[in-house]
Amino acid sequence: MSSRLVTLLGVQSAAGASAASLADQIRALVLDGRLTVGERLPSERALALELRRSRSTITHAYDLLAEGGYVHRVHGGGTGVTLPHQRRAPAPAVDADSIDMSVASMGSTPGLYDATVRALPRLAGLRGTSGYSLQGLPDFRDAVARRFTERGAPTSPDEIVITAGAMHALNLVLSAIGRRGERALIEQPTFPHAIEALQRHGYRMLPTPVDVDGWDAEHVTDTLLSARPDLAYLIPDFHNPTGASLPDGSRSVIAATARSAGTRIIVDETTAELDIDRGWTPVPFGALGPHVITIGSLSKLAWGGLRLGWIRAERATVDRILATRASYDLGTAFLEQCIAVELLDDLPELAAQVRTRLSAGREAIAAGIAALDGATMSHVPGGLSAWIDLGAPISTELSLAARSHGLILPPGPRFATGGVLERRMRIPITHDPETATEAMQRFARAWQDVRHGATPPVGVYPRTAVI
Repeated sequence: MSSRLVTLLGVQSAAGASAASLADQIRALVLDGRLTVGERLPSERALALELRRSRSTITHAYDLLAEGGYVHRVHGGGTGVTLPHQRRAPAPAVDADSIDMSVASMGSTPGLYDATVRALPRLAGLRGTSGYSLQGLPDFRDAVARRFTERGAPTSPDEIVITAGAMHALNLVLSAIGRRGERALIEQPTFPHAIEALQRHGYRMLPTPVDVDGWDAEHVTDTLLSARPDLAYLIPDFHNPTGASLPDGSRSVIAATARSAGTRIIVDETTAELDIDRGWTPVPFGALGPHVITIGSLSKLAWGGLRLGWIRAERATVDRILATRASYDLGTAFLEQCIAVELLDDLPELAAQVRTRLSAGREAIAAGIAALDGATMSHVPGGLSAWIDLGAPISTELSLAARSHGLILPPGPRFATGGVLERRMRIPITHDPETATEAMQRFARAWQDVRHGATPPVGVYPRTAVI
């Protein structure tokens, strides 16, 4: 059986690598969080046998990692993952001029300031209250429930819980209904921090493939029926990172199959309102049964700094969430909720602004990819990003090369389990055209480095969240 390190590396990409290249690949796994601090790596002898390489090559790779502060070696005690000490100076490539495309999010909507001003009288009217509300302000829950109803999923405000974003919502749901040791069906690729949240709550992953052309619905239903997972985590609208949307027919089949298998579905609708030109409006998953729990957020629609999200669930589940929540936090800030009520009152204009900005970003990224020989970008109908086909398993190498040009891009395997998807890379379409154009120029230089065999300089790269 392969060690976890070799599984993450992939035998084919690691077997022929030089010591320096192997060290770079392992460092990328550490920076992406796929290898955790304190984790033991295989011995030099064991890794050499797995990769069919000389022990001296493995020793040199580990030495390079140790010099950079990415592993700690104890004679007779093995090799463990570490991170460079904070006093170490950062590599010159990652500075104030770097473009961080690990963040797929836009700046604030132009209407945020006016909505904030309009929200102040609403906030002033709440000064006589305690300032705490586990479930959220009635006005905001009314607005969220009304939007679900308008989209085809009749919803009562009592079925809504207001949270501090979608990740907060996911963790509250898992804390309330999660079952350690059980299995969870996830899409592959998917949002990396959702994988981490499920793992932290003790779940074992069951991946099902998704690509730019959509889901293998038969694989999903077969997995549900054969494995009967406790949970399924899905992003059915403008899937992150592929941009695909699940057809209505497949939604109904998957929802019915999950119900018969006893599987609860957690649907992440963070990207559901980010339509550019999809051309059709799906039925919300929440309309397909009480076993569906929906989480959502205003982060991508309005602004990431407005930390607001929600949970839509049946009343019994809401009660369990509220009973659990008090040990985590005592509710979501009132000011943000008051602002959100004002924003949702003018949702059509907000959505139109987002559509215009995403369309411009999409065009800039498409132009940059079209100029590269070997990379392809499928049409992106909406959502946060383009899921680029690199034409070869070079994603991690390209990610490292991009950093040397001041561009932070997570590699494809960051969105998966098991070190796969080296042919893919997520590139956000959320940046303004000027920033996106500059980013693609830097990407092109990194592309040429990789295509011509140039090795990126060994430096100290910061770990970044993928948003």
